[in-house]
Amino acid sequence: MSVARMVRDLNERQSRLSFLVLTFLVRYQAPELQPLFDEDLADAMAALAATYETAARGVIYEHRPRSTPADRLVSTLKPVLADAAQTGGTPFERDAAVVLRRVEEAARTAMTATPGNRRAFLEVIGRVVRPPDDDSGEAGQADDAPRVIIP
Repeated sequence: MSVARMVRDLNERQSRLSFLVLTFLVRYQAPELQPLFDEDLADAMAALAATYETAARGVIYEHRPRSTPADRLVSTLKPVLADAAQTGGTPFERDAAVVLRRVEEAARTAMTATPGNRRAFLEVIGRVVRPPDDDSGEAGQADDAPRVIIP
């Protein structure tokens, strides 16, 4: 699943949340001895999505991922999502679950499409999503100039 297909049909809040999650993933630094792979990413997104889906139904239960790298990712991403949820409530929980399931699905699709590359989806989002403070632009380009990434 491509990033474009992943964000297709999302509402405005979900699109913003999707960009927030993808930007977070691009910036995320896993410990050197336990790198993050697509499988860990999918596991983390599934656990977080299940937690939000459960909360949207009025039950507080924290689903846990199976792997240690996925658990570290969840622990680091939860405060970011909590900040984004300040204005949310139940609609935020539903939107977060949708976005997290889309990221999970995209990571799982990348795993099956490229079985030899354990970081295929993470590499794709690293090429497509550019954080606002990224210095990789061309020399002499104005800071406020629009940036378009064409695959």
